[in-house]
Amino acid sequence: MRASKRKKLTKAGWKVGDAKDFLGLTDEEAAYIEFRLRLAKGLKARRARRNLTQVELAKAIRSSQSRVAKMEAGDPTVSVDLLVRSLMALGASNRDIAKIIAPR
Repeated sequence: MRASKRKKLTKAGWKVGDAKDFLGLTDEEAAYIEFRLRLAKGLKARRARRNLTQVELAKAIRSSQSRVAKMEAGDPTVSVDLLVRSLMALGASNRDIAKIIAPR
């Protein structure tokens, strides 16, 4: 958020923060959520680079298109295991996965 907008909102009595503040997350919880979201974003990017549809990826991992959509959206019902296995099914190496989850 731009500093000018933040200042304007604060002056109007609004509290300004991030999702961690709003939800009262610990540092560990926030880091875990960020970790999962990085995996989800990495999966979507890798699938797109390989020019695969969600249906094609679903067939490759023996799942459904709706599950792939949930994985790419960062749905909390999707396990980290499934995210990692899906990345590996797309040819991601351990090093590739490390790059995906590395803090920026």
